[in-house]
Amino acid sequence: MNDQHYDVIIIGTGAGGGTLAHRLAPSGKRILILERGDFLPREKANWDAREVYQKERYHTHENWYDSEGKAFRPQMSYWVGGNTKVYGAALLRLRERDFETVAHKDGISPQWPLRYEDFEAYYSEAEQLYDVHGTAGIDPTEPPRSQGFPHPAVSHEPRMQAIADGLSNQGLKPFNLPLGLKLNEVDKTLGSCIRCDSCDGFPCLVQGKADAEVNGIQPIRDRNNITLLTQAKATKLLTSASGRAVTAVEADVNGQLETFKADIVVVACGAINSAALLLQSANDQHPNGLANGSDLVGRNVMKHLTTAMVAMTTTPNADVFQKTVAVSDYYWGEPDFPYPMGFVQNTGNVLRDMIPAEAPEMLAPLVKFVPGSELQRVAELSTGWWLQTEDLPDPANRVQVKQGQLHLSYTPNNVEAADRLIHRWTQMLKAVTRAEHVIPFGIYPRNKTPIQVLGHQCGTCVFGADPATAVLDINCRAHAVDNLYVVDGSFFPSSSGVNPTLTIIANALRVGDHLLERWV
Repeated sequence: MNDQHYDVIIIGTGAGGGTLAHRLAPSGKRILILERGDFLPREKANWDAREVYQKERYHTHENWYDSEGKAFRPQMSYWVGGNTKVYGAALLRLRERDFETVAHKDGISPQWPLRYEDFEAYYSEAEQLYDVHGTAGIDPTEPPRSQGFPHPAVSHEPRMQAIADGLSNQGLKPFNLPLGLKLNEVDKTLGSCIRCDSCDGFPCLVQGKADAEVNGIQPIRDRNNITLLTQAKATKLLTSASGRAVTAVEADVNGQLETFKADIVVVACGAINSAALLLQSANDQHPNGLANGSDLVGRNVMKHLTTAMVAMTTTPNADVFQKTVAVSDYYWGEPDFPYPMGFVQNTGNVLRDMIPAEAPEMLAPLVKFVPGSELQRVAELSTGWWLQTEDLPDPANRVQVKQGQLHLSYTPNNVEAADRLIHRWTQMLKAVTRAEHVIPFGIYPRNKTPIQVLGHQCGTCVFGADPATAVLDINCRAHAVDNLYVVDGSFFPSSSGVNPTLTIIANALRVGDHLLERWV
């Protein structure tokens, strides 16, 4: 047992944990941060597509198991900063209606216990903290804002501007994708971002991406009240005899099992790993897993239905930084399909050395024999698009821990809406670019991304007022455990159709304020 007693232990340093630590640090409370990974090395390989995509250098090597017991390697990044170290930095607010009950073609997206208004001020703070660039009033589905974006939108380069103009000519309302970058386009000496072609999916060698390490953890590391332990994987939460309080956290620290005590414990391991930690912390008072009296811990995994599409044209795309265009015109559907379809944005650049790793299964053996010069030509003529459709909460889509192994069962739903978005966007690209080929396969990350693609995971510890139907209360405290909080994407009752990261950040700020009030 470690002799030091902490006011709070935060497990995980991603968008939730890293942001919460930043919020609580000025309080002077003794804070222990446990991170299972280390600092991601700054090395030339950060920008090497062969290393990042073909070798998956920055993904974990652990195995998870699907519903059939088949092993797979999840695309999880265990570093200080979590998955934000390799995210695309697209930071969007949920729409107002996303917090309400929404009818989809395949079912219902449930109402949240809070409304957009409860998050709005925190969205503004989150955008400020994570250097979000954007232009208000252009996105046709954008919710009301009390403040504008803290930084001007990231500008389109010539090819992307031409495509955006073409989309406008087709009657759509494209807008500049809100991005968290440390970028100053007026005076480049004042920003770290250099608008390179290795952003989405890559670590940033120059720390130009606003991630949870750079913007959350690094600014507070030198505070006397902060202790950060890396290579410290939490393995179990211990409770009091009554089961109403967590008394300690067991963690594997560099191969040694250690135990840490705190008044408050916050789990922020990512939706899937947070659920797994609670499940493997079962004891006599919590026989089905910690805080799992509702039998909802680990259930309702959501991660979006996502498709990477490549538009190949006869016009080369020489733009260096291409991830700037977004389209929400189909977010709530279209006249003859009154159901949500989803959101469209650019991927990062299509690079030559991505293609062998990300080609569809049937073409992969052939691609391996294509000369590098031909792959380069394909890359030069390509523009990447990322389509995402809301998947609906399903109790059968769940996390389980069996004999110490993590099992993830996930069957996509709401597929008709996703297929319709793919078809509509294909037709739109043909109209705009007169594409010779529009190929729905995955340059980044994969075609109709498989189970291992988990960047948008959420929903495994839903929040709500009723302990019978929710794991967490509206402050993300476990109903059954007085001093246990979960602050990552776990709390989402629905996945919406936009990237979840900004909402995770905003919620971490909100829960941080609750904890500060609890300490008063």
